[in-house]
Amino acid sequence: MKREITRADVIPVADYAKMRRDHRRKMIETKKQRRLEVGPHACFYFESYDTMWTQVHEMLLIEKGGEEQIPDELRAYNSLIPQGQELVATVMFEIDDPLQRANILGRLGGVEETIFLSFGGETVQGKAEEDIDRTTAEGKTSSVHFIHFPFTSGQMAKFREPGTQVLLGFKHPLYGHLAVMPEATRAELAKDFA
Repeated sequence: MKREITRADVIPVADYAKMRRDHRRKMIETKKQRRLEVGPHACFYFESYDTMWTQVHEMLLIEKGGEEQIPDELRAYNSLIPQGQELVATVMFEIDDPLQRANILGRLGGVEETIFLSFGGETVQGKAEEDIDRTTAEGKTSSVHFIHFPFTSGQMAKFREPGTQVLLGFKHPLYGHLAVMPEATRAELAKDFA
């Protein structure tokens, strides 16, 4: 499994535009297995080489920045590709109403530090990317977080076992929600390990 998008992996925008419709249809099916809602507002999108390759090409197509844009996109999205002993998720708090969104996010400061996976007697604590502080001094959190789940070899073996019940959740006092990961999602994510 590839762990980094290189310049050689980036195809011309015109070529991507021609294949975009079919490619996006395939990615929708892939992403269904890599998505999990937790509580009323949070949605986890577990990333992979393929999801990030698509994201890079979508940004190049939409922003039309040309060759100069490519290094920035590779720098931004390569950090979200699992590196063999981890899972990586984009966590989005999806709240349509602006007033409700501001009210909820304004009370969830530090929520990114409370994310965990639990399975087979193991707990893997999520680690937020440290590119920027996603909680303000006033206690407001961002609506988007990038979370890495670092695994030991033993934890990877337990996660890979078919039928293992996996819980994904938050321990935040104002957002203490859990979800049981479907078996199809567990099996799909187990492919991210080396």
